[in-house]
Amino acid sequence: MDRLALGPFPDAFGFETGRRLDDTDPLRDYRQRFVIEDPDLIYLDGNSLGRMPRVTAEHLVDVIEREWGRDLIESWGERWWRLARDTGAEIASVIGADPDSVVVADSTSVCLYKLAVGALRLRPGRNRIVTDAPNFPTDIHVLNAAANSAGGREVTMVPAGADGYPDENGIVAALDEQVALLSLSHVAFKSGYLYDLEHLTAAAHAAGTLVLWDLSHSAGVVPMELGTVDLAVGCTYKYLNGGPGSPAFLYVNPVLDMENPLTGWWGHRSPFAFDLTYSPAASIDQFQTGTSPILSLTAIGPGISILKEAGIDAIRAKSVALSSYLIDIADEVLSPHGFDLASPRSSAQRGSHVSLTHSDAWRVTRAMRDLGRVVPDFREPDNIRLALAPLYTSFEDVHSAVHRMANLVAAGAHERYSGHRSPVT
Repeated sequence: MDRLALGPFPDAFGFETGRRLDDTDPLRDYRQRFVIEDPDLIYLDGNSLGRMPRVTAEHLVDVIEREWGRDLIESWGERWWRLARDTGAEIASVIGADPDSVVVADSTSVCLYKLAVGALRLRPGRNRIVTDAPNFPTDIHVLNAAANSAGGREVTMVPAGADGYPDENGIVAALDEQVALLSLSHVAFKSGYLYDLEHLTAAAHAAGTLVLWDLSHSAGVVPMELGTVDLAVGCTYKYLNGGPGSPAFLYVNPVLDMENPLTGWWGHRSPFAFDLTYSPAASIDQFQTGTSPILSLTAIGPGISILKEAGIDAIRAKSVALSSYLIDIADEVLSPHGFDLASPRSSAQRGSHVSLTHSDAWRVTRAMRDLGRVVPDFREPDNIRLALAPLYTSFEDVHSAVHRMANLVAAGAHERYSGHRSPVT
């Protein structure tokens, strides 16, 4: 098999439903706002790297040619100096936060470390951080590093439940007077499980525990209100469509009297005074450390503008419809070929990606990309993640992707691939 039939598949299960949903989709025109070079390619990896908004390239050209090329150092005073804070305020509007409580800085891991260490310093008499096994491994690594740097602290990891999903009851049960910090991902990276942010935050506060949420898989697709949340971090290159390696954001509730443990000139009260004694800025600005990466920071803006225009509630409504439609078709079309659902069936417990398992998932993923022209991603040991980005994923995309997958496996096309893993999966 050198090439698979790519569809559409008008006689296949679910086609009429998908066409009706596309025809009535209030967000359907937003797809044209993104760069889609190959109309045959179905991109279902937006929870790893979002597509590029068309206006981003024009925006970057202007920054490079005019602000950098012509205006040079003057651009710092005109726009760049405030860019991390201004972009943070824009992000705040899509994550339900006060505009003065969010700033863009560093990577998600660095931001997580800053806030975890800062939180531990606010709870000096408590010796534990609680997280859970379904959390993103890097978050767990960072939390262990924060516990080590704070001295005498340890990380307690709550196991997943019997169904493989996060055990929220177990998390609540682990909270006691020794827990300084609860840190979780709002949407689990592998299964797409959506935690009850409000319930778990309230349970932690009842135990006198601070809460730090990682919003990387929910920012831009799940409505939320962070009013009672203490701390949060998130990336900008997934559903915010900020580009590869774009910097992260962090949120600190204004009621917290917390200082940045990783101090640097960008967070100084008077950076250009070059005072040898550090004095933190009296705002969220203090949680910056080093100089902002202006080009990658600039690329975040266009994606946020599109999200705000579309509206987070409308985005969530389409996300739920897309994932529910995918699960319905997968039950009928993919189950006979060895695929099992690894995401919650309840939309109230599901983010914007659906995970399927297969005993030969890695080779199936390779065949999907090479022959089926479907781009998912693979997560060990047997997960195929299918991300539904409501601004540019159509119901026809979902329908064609599922039927391409079924046809590939039915023909044994994946069996031509070796089991050798590439560095990026």
